[in-house]
Amino acid sequence: MEIIKFLIDFILHIDVHLGQIISTYGTATYIILFGIIFMETGLVFTPFLPGDSLLFAAGAFAALGSLNIWFLFGLLVVAAILGDTVNYWIGFFFGKKIVAHPKIPIDEKHIKETQKFFDKHGGVTIILARFMPFIRTFAPFVAGVGRMSYGKFFSYNVIGGLLWVSIATFAGYFFGNFKFVKENFSVVIIGVILISLVPIIFEYVKHRRHANRKPR
Repeated sequence: MEIIKFLIDFILHIDVHLGQIISTYGTATYIILFGIIFMETGLVFTPFLPGDSLLFAAGAFAALGSLNIWFLFGLLVVAAILGDTVNYWIGFFFGKKIVAHPKIPIDEKHIKETQKFFDKHGGVTIILARFMPFIRTFAPFVAGVGRMSYGKFFSYNVIGGLLWVSIATFAGYFFGNFKFVKENFSVVIIGVILISLVPIIFEYVKHRRHANRKPR
């Protein structure tokens, strides 16, 4: 419970925590940011780490001059692409054993939801999933389990990583230091998270409506 409380506090007050990290660790902040984005996309066990909100906050600090926006952008694109790549190969080689193992804490519901996205959107799921918490972490894993062609996966991975990092980071860079945003940063972060959840909610509502229409 303490870990959950810490994560919620970190995400909702990510501007404060990121500011403290920059003050304490200086240029090593880049390594920390790289590590968080890599783990959030690359390890199927850590879908709870901040993604969109962290990119937005990092962009806002770059606008203040605390971070170099272009170095930050390039580094986090690499982290996102590398993370999905590692996740794909974990799924490819160990996915079925991991899902079947009773002691490994993976929510099969997220696996099934991700598989539904693959069934509907095919490989484009890798791009769309970048903007959807949790599914973003499970999509490359499921692609590996399903033996998607790596060449096909890699092209979607690169496009999705570039789009996700550029949109979220530069949104923070251009809008994060507006007076309203600075004074209501926690509210804005909640908004960013809610917006990222819209596709999941939309698909859930569609699924429920479709299920209700089936004859019983």
